Amino acid sequence: MKRSLFAFFLLSASMAISGEFKLEQREDRLVITDGAAPVAEYVFADERILRPYFANVHAPGGIPLTRTHPPDPDKDATDHADMHPGIWIGFGDVSGNDFWRNKGRIVHERFVLEPAVTPDRVSVSTVSSMQGEDGTKLAKVLGAFLLSRVPDGWRLDWKLRIAPQIDGFAFGDQEEMGFGVRVATPLTEKNGGLITNSGHLASAAATWGQPADWCDYSKKIDGKRAGVLLVPDSANPHPSWWHNRDYGVFVSNPFGRKAMKQGGESRIEVKQGEFYSFNHTAYLYAIDPAGKPAWERYPR
Repeated sequence: MKRSLFAFFLLSASMAISGEFKLEQREDRLVITDGAAPVAEYVFADERILRPYFANVHAPGGIPLTRTHPPDPDKDATDHADMHPGIWIGFGDVSGNDFWRNKGRIVHERFVLEPAVTPDRVSVSTVSSMQGEDGTKLAKVLGAFLLSRVPDGWRLDWKLRIAPQIDGFAFGDQEEMGFGVRVATPLTEKNGGLITNSGHLASAAATWGQPADWCDYSKKIDGKRAGVLLVPDSANPHPSWWHNRDYGVFVSNPFGRKAMKQGGESRIEVKQGEFYSFNHTAYLYAIDPAGKPAWERYPR
């Protein structure tokens, strides 16, 4: 697990015009648009959700891909509102601390470089502090994401390097661990959406707990097949099982072997002086439903 220093994304800022990415930096978030059309909000400071996340994510053409945040009670189920904000990384057990249910904190400290935008890419690199429920500093978190254009969609690469600051730092065994997405209410399996994985299994029940190289959650909306294809990096230290539900959540989880009913209890310890890599790609798309599906269309 000892690897070279994290290579952060850096792209020169440029003026953006209509139909090109724009980036607005606010006190608590970065608002990303494509011309005037919404793309996503990267929230790095929130009094209720104590870890960074992406909210209100849209495909090209303005189709919502993640549940409205905060949920609209007239349109959305409101369960797990502070745990399922859109796209996030969370851990239910790190050395006995819960970063999924907003007990521990991942505190944004600074941007390594100023967030950068070009017409076709947005890049951000950050340093955060992973703090336990009693305030103990457990680890430094080096994070970077790159949002780029692909045909009929966006590609979101989100990379973490977690460097312990204590002895005995370890990821525990829970199903609420990993890289998660809460899809928009119309996309859920309960509303006719479809979950498919790399093992050619379909439905939340069939894919839950199973190992897979990728999972896709999508539905035909407004004449397009809209959805999210979530791909763990094949270079991650451990493969992923999947916590998938018909109400719209799906999570890439390499930590919950017993919780996912795949064997004995897992415990992944990371020593000081080493770091744990946790990298994923999410394809956010609205494609021609008569063409190739997302898992054949986009590289993995």
